[in-house]
Amino acid sequence: MDFEYVLAPALILLIGIAVVCFSVRRVRSLPAKVSSKSRRIIERVVFAVIILEMVTVAASASYNAIALAWFRAHNPPPGSDYLANGHQMHMNCTGSGSPTIVLEAGLGNDALIWGGVQPELAKTTHVCAYDRAGFGWSDALAGPRDADHIAAELHGLLLEAKVSGPIVLMGHSIAGIYMRDYATRYPADIAGIVFVDGSTPLQDESPAMKAMTAKRPPQWATMLFQRAVYAVGVPRLMRQCSQRIPGFDANASQLLAEDICHLQIGALIAESDGVNRSGHQAVHTGPYGALPILIFSEDPAKMAASTSADLANTWNQMQENLKSLSTRSRRIIAKGSSHYVQIDRPELIEKEVPLFIEQIRGTAPQPTNYGSTITE
Repeated sequence: MDFEYVLAPALILLIGIAVVCFSVRRVRSLPAKVSSKSRRIIERVVFAVIILEMVTVAASASYNAIALAWFRAHNPPPGSDYLANGHQMHMNCTGSGSPTIVLEAGLGNDALIWGGVQPELAKTTHVCAYDRAGFGWSDALAGPRDADHIAAELHGLLLEAKVSGPIVLMGHSIAGIYMRDYATRYPADIAGIVFVDGSTPLQDESPAMKAMTAKRPPQWATMLFQRAVYAVGVPRLMRQCSQRIPGFDANASQLLAEDICHLQIGALIAESDGVNRSGHQAVHTGPYGALPILIFSEDPAKMAASTSADLANTWNQMQENLKSLSTRSRRIIAKGSSHYVQIDRPELIEKEVPLFIEQIRGTAPQPTNYGSTITE
């Protein structure tokens, strides 16, 4: 059962009712228990504030839970559910042709994050976006959430959905590590890899990453705060669940906006805890010979403006190093884009990835600039 959005709101409501009842009883009994007039006034004000706060918190949590349940009941996601690896996994496949592009989201996101570019990519070939365990509409799984397990689960899902090779893995952020693990474990299936500002194994051990992490609150404190914020429904109160997402059609935009108010923190924590283990599992993956690889990276200047020049330079070098995974790799820096290239520069992905697919098919000329890095 969904703790943050079912159990937690119910618990908040019960606690709120108990606190309000106690506060009301205390206020009503003040004349008999407190002789000082000034103290009675102070206590009444204090308990009035407590009652107001508890009513607000309980009402917000309850409204968020009801609104979320209603929306998900009346707005099913595109795609189908499959019983794979002994649990339910969700995947949305569109278009036709070969190879199949398999879209994998970054940490904290699900298949909906690809809703802006998938329709365009599906005009060229078969495209499948899926939810990892615990995200979107896929069941959560106990046990390790690391690259080895995630790659095996994806392989089982593709078999169950009868998505046979060849496939092109296309993933964002942390999916860069998972894709490398998959390509090493199941090389016969892979026709190409597309990194969308992909993470690299053990990147958190770099001095720049450690310096950034040192400035942040402890992870447990951040996650606890996020659990409270989402359980109470703060993002909904701030109208984050109704924001129009640029580049998405009306239905995909509404689904993704509502998804913002349903951060699946349990799965996020589990994968975060497995990042180092995933890095060690994938650090020796590759190179992949002449496997076609396309790398999209965020704009280093934009990253430097929001973080630091040191971190931006480190990330840029990590992206540059991805080219060493294949003799047929090339990199495109998405000018003006943040980490979410598929959101900030969808037209770039929609232009380059179909061409990449045609080159794999042999129906378009092969690039003459393998090993290059260009900015578009």
